[in-house]
Amino acid sequence: MNRSKTKIRVGILGCGAIGSRIARSIKTECEDLACVTALFDINPAKSASLSKHIPYKNVVQKSYPQLLDHCDLVVEAVNAPDTHQLIRQALMAKKDILVMSVGKLLDGESILKLAQNQGCRLLIPSGAIAGIDAIKAARLGKIHHITLTTRKPVYGFADNAYVQEKRINLSQISKETILFDGNVKEAVKCFPQNINVAATIALASSAKDKLRVRITTSPEFKVNSHEIEVIGEFGRLVTKTENVVCPDNPKTSYLAVLSAIVTLKQYLGQVRIGT
Repeated sequence: MNRSKTKIRVGILGCGAIGSRIARSIKTECEDLACVTALFDINPAKSASLSKHIPYKNVVQKSYPQLLDHCDLVVEAVNAPDTHQLIRQALMAKKDILVMSVGKLLDGESILKLAQNQGCRLLIPSGAIAGIDAIKAARLGKIHHITLTTRKPVYGFADNAYVQEKRINLSQISKETILFDGNVKEAVKCFPQNINVAATIALASSAKDKLRVRITTSPEFKVNSHEIEVIGEFGRLVTKTENVVCPDNPKTSYLAVLSAIVTLKQYLGQVRIGT
């Protein structure tokens, strides 16, 4: 495809807060190179609502296969048990895909191989953290240990199944409290909407067995913060981000949405080093 003459057709899978913001950014910031041509959400009302902001008619699709028929690039912005399979479907249809549910790729060697075999691009945003490029470099040597400490406001864990199972009463928390301390696989399983950054670190480092994840909350926390410490042959790396929450979704950092948008711009060739 000649991108200089043909706009990339983008399909938005999941029309919630994240998918909607990405769709609107394509309209306002990438209109010369891309356009949203397909929307699908398991809740038809969401895709119908978003379609009002899309300058094309008949963009709402009745099924995921129909969405795949009407796009070149899929933006995956859902949180569902079958997200792994949805990513595979896109690749089998030879579509490039931007993945927001990075946790679904934690044990996704087969997906990475499928993307390569199909000649498709699997786009993974850096999310709400800093230092991913340095972590990728560090893995060329030996990484000894990685710690991710995530701190989020109490309301960010409302309706979390793990919190309910452990009978943690969020309303009674009065100081910084550890909700989870363990390995990345369990963290992603127990906090699928809160800790995609852990999977991003695991993939970037290729050292998920050396990654420890600690999740804490407190009524005093007003932002989502992620602190990373990596120790290896290269030395020691420490980064920390303090992110305001996405205005439409308190479980997501605004920076995570912005990172998806800039990843899309890089894909389109809009962003280069030095610009």
